Amino acid sequence: MFRDVYGEALDDYFVHQEEKFPLMLYTSYGEEEEMPVEVFFRDADDFPELEFIALSLCDGRVLDVGAGVGSHSLYLQDKGFEVDALEISPTACHIMQQRGVQNIICQNFYQFNGQKYDTLLFLMNGVGISRDIAGFKQLLHHSKELLTEKGQLIFDSSDITYLYEDYNIKKPPYYFGEIQYQYEYKGQRGFPFKWLYLDQDKLINISHELGWVVQILYEDENDQYLVRMEPKK
Repeated sequence: MFRDVYGEALDDYFVHQEEKFPLMLYTSYGEEEEMPVEVFFRDADDFPELEFIALSLCDGRVLDVGAGVGSHSLYLQDKGFEVDALEISPTACHIMQQRGVQNIICQNFYQFNGQKYDTLLFLMNGVGISRDIAGFKQLLHHSKELLTEKGQLIFDSSDITYLYEDYNIKKPPYYFGEIQYQYEYKGQRGFPFKWLYLDQDKLINISHELGWVVQILYEDENDQYLVRMEPKK
């Protein structure tokens, strides 16, 4: 029986303010690796440049998708933004509430049909929730339904070509950015899940095909990049 071990690790860290047990991440491309839980609890002092740029571009009413334990929502909230934190993990939502996030929506993004937003924000490779190429197209369709007339989509993603080149891993028959993950915590495995990483060419081709204007605003040395998009008028 799988458990929400991601949520359990977050809760333990929030209570004890330290990582007493490692949160392990199993991947489809190599050996397991340790996921530092503290990264989910970062404050502004620890945000990378990419995230500061993304947050500075937020405008109007913001939906923070995959808000986790609320680091970005808290930052925007403190800056005076009206921000809704959307998160599927009930444990993470409970922690957000205790951390002072004001507007929390515990729901799956694809099932959410709330108010219209000026900015949809997906940080920490947040569009990975789309799982695969078909899911990313669905994400773009649903995003249009949630955006105001002048609304924008802001997110980061990564080109993970280097994984296959540096580690001599054979590329799969499907799109190489579709990765299988599974968490393990205290000897218990969590639910297996897929996550999507998009290279820039794939992103631009799909987005243009579906009627979006794309701006690549920033790239770092780790092949991670920041995107701003809006539907073509």
